[in-house]
Amino acid sequence: MYTSRKKIHKDKDAEPTEFEESVAQAFFDLENTNQDLKSELKDLYINSAVQIDVSGSRKAVVIHVPYRLRKAFRKIHVKLVRELEKKFSGKDVILIATRRILRPPKKGSAVQRPRTRTLTAVHEAMLEDIVLPAEIVGKRIRYRIDGSKIMKVFLDPKERNNTEYKLETFAAVYRKLAGKDVVFEYPVTEA
Repeated sequence: MYTSRKKIHKDKDAEPTEFEESVAQAFFDLENTNQDLKSELKDLYINSAVQIDVSGSRKAVVIHVPYRLRKAFRKIHVKLVRELEKKFSGKDVILIATRRILRPPKKGSAVQRPRTRTLTAVHEAMLEDIVLPAEIVGKRIRYRIDGSKIMKVFLDPKERNNTEYKLETFAAVYRKLAGKDVVFEYPVTEA
């Protein structure tokens, strides 16, 4: 029997929450009803899903997808997010690849951890996943006198129409997942 349970694979065979099952059901429904996405969604599944409060009444649905399947998800990202936002009306949908952070090796150990598994690399990759239809064209970190940091991320102006209404969502999701404050902007072009 093929059900929505096939669309979610959790680590260590943990039971999915009610919200995760509703997201998996949405994937299952899209695969069965949407002819454009049917063939692409056939082999895809998710790891987990969480709902994050953005501001006031706005919410975001953050869907974690397996790292190995991130390229397949990127091919259909724009269509998939548009369809999922229709299903979860009023909520912004963000797809993020599940990455693992490894601790630094012990002193005297000959084992080197891969660069992609460091905290910094995982947070950078997470930032790129969050803003996905747009590309990051620049970053600035501003250190304030009181010791706090704020990072400004400049997005590609070509994707302004698709992403401008989500800038607040991007910042809230990144703050929740990485614990860092970010401001998203578009670079000012001089005419």
